[in-house]
Amino acid sequence: MQSRPWAGALFRNIAIAASYGAALVLFRQLSIPHWIILTGFHLSVLLLTRYKYWPALIVGGMARMAYISITCYPQFGLVWSLVNLIPSICYFIPVVWLFRQRWDLFPKSSAVNMPALLLCSLIVAGIATLVTIGQVLLTPLPPGYVLHYGEVGARLVLGNFLGILTITPISLVFRQLFIDAQGRWREWAHEVVESRLMVEGVLLTVPMLAFLVWLGLHDPRVREIAQMAMFLPVIWLALRHGWRGAAMGGTWASFAIMALMPARNDYATLQAETLIAMAISTMLLVGARIAVLDRRAEQGHADMRRAHALAQRNVHLGEAQMRVTAQALDQIRESIDNVFFRMLGRLRHLQPVIEDAGYHRQALSTQDQLFRVADSLYPLALRERGLISALREGALARTLAEAGIYFWCDVRGPLSLFTQSTHVAIYRVIGEAIAEACAQRDISDILVKVRCGTRGRLWVVVQVDARANPVHLPHIQWDELLPRLRRSTSGLGRKAIVDRAATFEGQVRERPLRKGRRLVVQLLNPPHPDD
Repeated sequence: MQSRPWAGALFRNIAIAASYGAALVLFRQLSIPHWIILTGFHLSVLLLTRYKYWPALIVGGMARMAYISITCYPQFGLVWSLVNLIPSICYFIPVVWLFRQRWDLFPKSSAVNMPALLLCSLIVAGIATLVTIGQVLLTPLPPGYVLHYGEVGARLVLGNFLGILTITPISLVFRQLFIDAQGRWREWAHEVVESRLMVEGVLLTVPMLAFLVWLGLHDPRVREIAQMAMFLPVIWLALRHGWRGAAMGGTWASFAIMALMPARNDYATLQAETLIAMAISTMLLVGARIAVLDRRAEQGHADMRRAHALAQRNVHLGEAQMRVTAQALDQIRESIDNVFFRMLGRLRHLQPVIEDAGYHRQALSTQDQLFRVADSLYPLALRERGLISALREGALARTLAEAGIYFWCDVRGPLSLFTQSTHVAIYRVIGEAIAEACAQRDISDILVKVRCGTRGRLWVVVQVDARANPVHLPHIQWDELLPRLRRSTSGLGRKAIVDRAATFEGQVRERPLRKGRRLVVQLLNPPHPDD
C-alpha cells in the first residue's frame, strides 16, 4: 500500500501548530511588560522555520488567541475579541520575510548578518509595541483611568527588544551548531555538550551571575550595582567567542536581572535592562566583527599551512629526483669501471708492453669526479647510513679534514622521529652554512650542534660555530677547499639557508663570537610524513 505524502505533511503541520500553541502559553506566563520574551520567541520561530510551515504557526497562534477572545468577550466586547484573534506573528511575518529573502539576513547557511538581525529586532519590537498599544486603545478602560502612552511605549519597546535579545540570538547559536552537525541530532547534542562556549557559559558565567544574584538578594544596598555588573560576563564571552558568546552571556544576564527585580515596575531594574540591552547589542556587533576577523585569520593560517605543505612537497620531490639522479650516476661510475678493465684486458692481449698507468689514473679521476657529482646531488652516506654518519664521516667532513679545517659535530635528541625531508634539509643547511663561513677565508675551526625536541611539533635547532685559530689558519688549503664546497652546495649562501628555513617554518639568527660567528637555524618537522 502506497503512502500518501499529503498525510505526512498534514500531520507535520498539525504537530507544529499544536507545539507552537503550547509554547505560547509557556512564554506568555514568563513575560512581563518590560521583559517580553514572547516577542523573542515569535521572532526566533520565524527565523528558524521554513516558509511552508508559517501557515501552521498562524493557525496555532489563532487557536491560542481564540480561547482568550472567547473568554474576554463579555468584558472587552466584539471588536476587541475580533482584533485579538489575529496572532502577533502575522504582523512580524512581512518584516522577517523581507530580511530573510531580500536583505541578506543569512548570507550563508551558517552565518548571520548581525547588523541586519539587530535592525530586524528593533523593527519587530516597535511593531509589537504598536500592536499592544492598539489593543489597549480598543480596550474599554475604567472611568478616570489615565494612561501615559509615551512612558508605556518606551517600556514596551525596551521590554520587547530585551525579550528578543534574550531568546533570538541564543536560538541562532543552536541553529549554527545544528548546521555544523550536518543536521544530525545526535552529533548536534554532542556538539552542544562538548562546545567550549557551552562549557564556559555554564561552568563559569552561571556561577558568576549566581553570585551577583545572591549578593543583591542578601544586601539590598548593592542590588543596583549587582544588576549593573551583569553586563560583564556578556563582554567577557563576546571577546572569547564572538557574537555567539554575546548571545549566551546576554541570555544568562537577562534572566539574572529579572531574578533581582524586587517589584514589577522597578526603576532600577529598568535602568539595568537598558544597560544590558545596550551591552548585548554592542557585543553582538563587536562579536560578529571578531568572528569575521577570526575567520580571516584562520583562513590566512590555513593558506600559510597549505603553502608550507606545498613547498615541503616540492622540496621532497626535488630531493627524490636528485636521489634518483645520484643513483644513476653511481651506476654509470660502476659501468665505467667495468668497461675500463675489460678494454684494458683486451689491449694487453693486442699490445703486451702497453703502459696502462696513465689510463688507470685517468679512469680513477673520472670515477672520482662522478662520485663527487653524485654525492653533491644526494650524499651517499646520507642514503646508506643516515644523517649522523653523513655529518661525521661523509664527504663534507672528509673534505674539511683534507683541507686542514678542524670539524666536529654533536647531535642530540630523537632525530630518528623526523622525516627524511627534514634530515636532508638539516644536511643542506649545514653544508650551506659551512660554505658561506669558509668563503671569507678567516676561519679554521667549525663546530656543529644539532638539538632535537618533541614539545608540541617536532623541532630541530642547528648551530654552526665558525672560529679562527691563529695557529691552524695559515695551513688551510683554501684553493682546493672552496671549489669543492661550491660544487657540493647551491652557491646561494645565506639566501638558500633562509629560504630552506622558511620552507620548514623556521627562522635564522646570527650573532658574532669573540673570534668568529655563530649561525642558528630552527626547523619544524612537517606535520605529515613524506609521501
